[in-house]
Amino acid sequence: MGLETTFGDSILTTKISEVVNWARKYALYPMPFGTACCAIEYMASMASHYDTSRFGAEIVRFSPRQADLLIVAGTVSHKLAPILKTIYDQMLEPKWVIAMGACASSGGFYDNYATVQGIDSIIPVDVYIPGCPPRPEAFIGAVIKIMQKIETESVLRFGEEDNDENAGESDNKA
Repeated sequence: MGLETTFGDSILTTKISEVVNWARKYALYPMPFGTACCAIEYMASMASHYDTSRFGAEIVRFSPRQADLLIVAGTVSHKLAPILKTIYDQMLEPKWVIAMGACASSGGFYDNYATVQGIDSIIPVDVYIPGCPPRPEAFIGAVIKIMQKIETESVLRFGEEDNDENAGESDNKA
């Protein structure tokens, strides 16, 4: 005689990390930071033909305080870099970043004094999308990679992967 006889099929046991990560995974709130032609491809990927809403990432937020996924699409100049850093800092944790296109990933063909050669020198990047401009299918693939990354994160130890062998250990680093 256990809980199954009392509650039947109305009880579900799981880990808190799995429940929270499941909710985070299917409720992404992207904020586009579009500066060039990659932003047009991002708009195409959000249209009905590619249907990004099936991944739970269709509600675009234009406020960093309401977004958890920053999509940098296009060229970032050194004059624009502090603005990008401020937007990233205003986002709440947990947050993820996609560098969309060759210009955001590596500076593209703009090898000059005014262009940042990859936004990873300003903010941390989770997924890079190659191409000039990248196809909407590549953007959907990047969203899927972000979702896979979210699945493995721990809720209690943010930024670390959720491993069962490390679940009982505590960090005693001084």
